[in-house]
Order: sequence, then C-alpha cells, then structure tokens
Amino acid sequence: DPAYCGRISNGRGWRLLHDFVVSPQGGLKDAIVLLEGVETGKPFEVSVPLIEARDCMFQPFMTVVRNGHAVEVINMDPVMHDIQGYETSLEAGARVLFNTPLIMNHQHRRGDLHAIHNHAPGKSLVGPIYLNKGRRTFYMQCGFHAYMESWAMAVNNPYYALTDAEGKFKIDQIPPGTYQLVVWHPQTGPGTTKTVVVQPDGTLVEHLSVPAPRGSRTAYKVLDNPRFGLDSLGHSVDIQPLLEHQR
Repeated sequence: DPAYCGRISNGRGWRLLHDFVVSPQGGLKDAIVLLEGVETGKPFEVSVPLIEARDCMFQPFMTVVRNGHAVEVINMDPVMHDIQGYETSLEAGARVLFNTPLIMNHQHRRGDLHAIHNHAPGKSLVGPIYLNKGRRTFYMQCGFHAYMESWAMAVNNPYYALTDAEGKFKIDQIPPGTYQLVVWHPQTGPGTTKTVVVQPDGTLVEHLSVPAPRGSRTAYKVLDNPRFGLDSLGHSVDIQPLLEHQR
C-alpha cells in the first residue's frame, strides 16, 4: 500500500506495531486486570467498544468486551481495510467471528492520499461477538495490513481495569470477599493469577509481575530487524514517509 499506509514508517521503510509498551520503571501499559468470582456489587454496564482505524492502526490496541454483545469499528483512513475478527486461545487456536470490508468515507481526496488530510469516518461496522464456552479472548486484524491489530478480553463483571502508561490500575467499590486477581496481556501468555482478600472499607495494594515475551516475533514487532531491508524486495524502491515519521 505505497499510496498511504506504506508511507507511515519509522523512516527506514518499517511500520511498527507498539504492542508491548513498558515504562522506564518497568510498568506494562494496556494490560487487563480483572477480578474473578465477584457475584454481587455494583451494576454491570459495558457499552459497545468503539475501535478506530486511524493512520493504519487500530485504536485502542486493547479493550474489553462482553460475550454476546458486539464491537463497533470505524474507518478514518482514505483507504479500505479488511476487518477480520476472531476468538482465540492458546489451547484451541482461532475461530473466525466475522470478516467484513471496512469502507472509507467517499469524500476523501483519492488523488492525494499521502498528504495531510482530515480524517473522516466511513460507515461503521458492528461485528457480533459470540465466544465459545471457555474462551474469552477477542482478536482483530486487517487482512490488507497485517500490522493492524486490536485485542480484547471478555469480562463478566464490572471489576476490571486497564493499566496506564506507568503500569498502574485502580478498581473500586469491590464487595468484601476472596477473589482471583487476573492480569492479562496478549504478549505475555495465558495470564497471571493471584488470590486476594478484600476487606470491608479497606484498600488493597498489589504488585504483580508478568513474564516477558518469548519466542520469535514478526518483522513489524521488532524495532531493529537484522535480516531484511528494502533490498530484499529485489528492486529499487523509494518510500517517503510523507504522512508520519513513526517513532
């Protein structure tokens, strides 16, 4: 896609997916933290999450969903995307939930895609999420641009949070009891679980660690790829990052 997405790079022709963001102090951003086993408490209201395709990235990268509900996706780019939604697990692999083109706004200027433009929404896509029993991970990817990813975990109570840029989170109004505290990120395996006890009118402070990613990673997830360069295409190519110099 040299007209638009191919011009968004780190200046050396690579488009990077920032799927694992760690602060200088070691805090992990965008991990989902949830409590399991809470059967009472505050009302459980989760709106349909909105995910934007903007500058050839899905935003946000992480969110939460409810099984039996849906996710809404909007294309803000002047190119078409192909939305592929999956349920997935380490044990059973992936199953397609929906696969639908995500059209762009017809008022985008077609002859000047790489120039700075005003993002405009196309027609939204509402994809249903029906997960099989025992599965709770939702994954979305663009069939045209493999580096476009978004992840979600299905929650069944309102006691959850996403960690901020420093790896911190807060869950409030928890009824007293003993629960399982789960921390999950798509790049750290099945998740980390710890038993916690919540006292009446008490404050609980927990420090949790998650394992670092292991195994091979695709090129768009590696900051400095040692094996491939533009010469691997077999012909001369000059892609100028006119839209964005990704950092």
